[in-house]
Amino acid sequence: MKRCYYEALECQKGATGDILKSSYRKLAMKFHPDKNPGDHTAEIKFKEINEAYDVLKDDQKRAAYDRFGHAAFEGGMGAAAGARGGNPFGDLGSFGDVFEDIFGQMMGGASRAKRQNRGQDLRYNLEISLEEAARGRSAEIKVPAMVACDVCAGSGAETGHQPETCPTCQGHGKVRATQGFFTIERSCSACRGSGKIIRNPCKACRGAGAVQKERTLNVDVPPGVEEGTRIRLSGEGAVGANGGPSGDLYIFLSVAEHPIFQRDGHDLHCRAPVSFVTAAMGGSIEVPTLDGGRTKVVIPEGTQPGRQFRLKAKGMPVLRSAQKGDLYVEVAVETPVRLTKRQKELLREFEIESGAGTHPEAEGFLARLKEFWNGCDKA
Repeated sequence: MKRCYYEALECQKGATGDILKSSYRKLAMKFHPDKNPGDHTAEIKFKEINEAYDVLKDDQKRAAYDRFGHAAFEGGMGAAAGARGGNPFGDLGSFGDVFEDIFGQMMGGASRAKRQNRGQDLRYNLEISLEEAARGRSAEIKVPAMVACDVCAGSGAETGHQPETCPTCQGHGKVRATQGFFTIERSCSACRGSGKIIRNPCKACRGAGAVQKERTLNVDVPPGVEEGTRIRLSGEGAVGANGGPSGDLYIFLSVAEHPIFQRDGHDLHCRAPVSFVTAAMGGSIEVPTLDGGRTKVVIPEGTQPGRQFRLKAKGMPVLRSAQKGDLYVEVAVETPVRLTKRQKELLREFEIESGAGTHPEAEGFLARLKEFWNGCDKA
């Protein structure tokens, strides 16, 4: 008796597509024949989870399975169909699959088997620095992926042997059944749509025609990329089964945190500490730019903490554009520490000599406080 597909994938019945996919990948990696050579039990489980995921990843097939169970794919509509003389299409699949094939052929579904044999898309995470995100870079990455077997040139057959034409489908990879006005065409179950039967499988790839190898690829990162930018390398994913096209490789970029600059879109922000003397009397400071240069920022007399100075076109480049963002320098007035006795005396003298208007914000705040307290006393 077949196991429940959800049980095979170690998921609950109401699991989302993402949960199913994640569980399938984990189990497929665990029981893959390459990792368990000669283990018949692992091979059976690998086939079982592939069969389960093939059904549950498809919304129509999953709906049919949730309603009729395994009978949806073994007897058309289950026991009721058997009572009426069985499924006229034999083992051609479920009721939902019949309609999928009918309308798939009408809407260009002839390439459906080809799409099913397409290799998996792969993901590669690449971290770059903020400087590299600004100027761009060429990165060399190593990607493990399924590639065509060199020993058998992807045929799956041992050296000196060739795959044989499938006697069931005569090499077409598909079988047909006619019922009334309809002709249903489906992938051949004997050769799994390849049209070939391998009697002497290649020992290097065990008949799969593909092996896992580490490939070295070059990736061009353009200037101005942001966190989460995705770069697609067409055809650089896993090799397709039975001559199907390879999948794609997606490079996901992450930008490392910078010790000086913080990024906000195309703009950069930098916090520059200045002494309270410079802030009070005015002066200038030097601040860095992301390209390694320096620029002077004039600090006007009476500059308050938190004031920002905008440096045009000193930010990040705009992707695929000649424009650049701006650099914002925020002033952080630093209070001196570890004062000497003489320094403290000078500060006290300064406080005594400070007249009205020297500290306008503090004076304004005290005025508002007096009004507030007076209102509270009257109440």
